[in-house]
Amino acid sequence: MVDVFTEIIINRPLEKVTTYASNPENAPEMYVNIQSAEWKTEKTVQKGSQIAFKANFLGRELAYVYEITEFQPGKKLVMKTSSGPFPMETIYTWEEIERDVTRMTLRNRGIPTGFSKLFSPFMSTMMKKANIKDLKKIKAILED
Repeated sequence: MVDVFTEIIINRPLEKVTTYASNPENAPEMYVNIQSAEWKTEKTVQKGSQIAFKANFLGRELAYVYEITEFQPGKKLVMKTSSGPFPMETIYTWEEIERDVTRMTLRNRGIPTGFSKLFSPFMSTMMKKANIKDLKKIKAILED
């Protein structure tokens, strides 16, 4: 089991952070490992929406589809893989700390299978490093 939790404080209003970070079309810009994001359903962030991602992780190309299972605008976004090599749940939360200051959290949970299972002892550490790097990138993009 992999369960990685990271968080960051972004000096921008809650609405700006959530609007940017909850838009799957921004994923290739926000995340180092994600190469593309393509809507499989209507381009609306809502329960049931599906997005196909292509990524590189551990030197391998991965293709997977996330389905949005919960969306509370300005508060929480939960996505689960509906297909792909690594069953994964990704949870974003946002909280206004004070005016123009937002706490963003990112949690990834999953059970490695196949090729990924071989790397499971290192997976949490590698994912945490990648998530920290990605959250710092999101912060830099939004605070510029």
